[in-house]
Amino acid sequence: MFRVNAYTTPQNLVQQSLLATNDPEDLNEKVIALHNLLCKEYGCPIAYFHSLDPLSELVSALLSHRTKNQNSGQAFKQLRAAFPTWEEVRDAETKKVQAAIAPCTWPEQKAPRIQQILKQITQEKGELSLSFLADISVKEARAWLETLSGVGPKTSAAVLSFSTLRRRALPVDSHHHRVAVRTGLIPANVSVGPSHQILEAQLPADWSAQQVYDNHEVLMLHGQRCCHYRNPQCGRCVVLALCPHGQKLKE
Repeated sequence: MFRVNAYTTPQNLVQQSLLATNDPEDLNEKVIALHNLLCKEYGCPIAYFHSLDPLSELVSALLSHRTKNQNSGQAFKQLRAAFPTWEEVRDAETKKVQAAIAPCTWPEQKAPRIQQILKQITQEKGELSLSFLADISVKEARAWLETLSGVGPKTSAAVLSFSTLRRRALPVDSHHHRVAVRTGLIPANVSVGPSHQILEAQLPADWSAQQVYDNHEVLMLHGQRCCHYRNPQCGRCVVLALCPHGQKLKE
């Protein structure tokens, strides 16, 4: 098993980390090495980009599915402008909700789904609020959220991490997932959904919610800015020495 400390450099780790390993301890060490290098590159701690209550974060996450951030953000703003409370969204004519969220993809699907979820929360909790999530464990909170229609591991983690709850949960998007696969943290045949549990289990148990959030953000940013789906910029990659995929491309 290779060891990482404050003086570890990528060069020290090349021979020990070029190939993917199935050893859990090695993977845990590699996660820390990747995290440290990417945090140095992108700057940690990273500020939270939202300060929404958990219910608002849930709606925001549902709108963002397969939608560019700019468009989903505009859809959220228009929805809030048209309906000042979530109760009004829940009880509105679906076509009016659909019109309000028109900037996002598939508004005709998302409008009824959002209303269905808001009704389900009201029926199960007696009020339209997710504040109760602060009083239960992350595991319980994620399991409850994933009983809602259209809510999977990415959305449940986003609600807990990105909202004002600031809980310790790791979302994984396509960029994060791509970097994790290429650096050998997960096999290529593990899709985004199942990767959540695997990648979060690799993180140190004593990491704070901020550190877990940072881990998601730096891997996502690296996927967006350097480790592109096509033509990854391996020549300027700060974790190239830890990346089996990048090393193969160099050959």
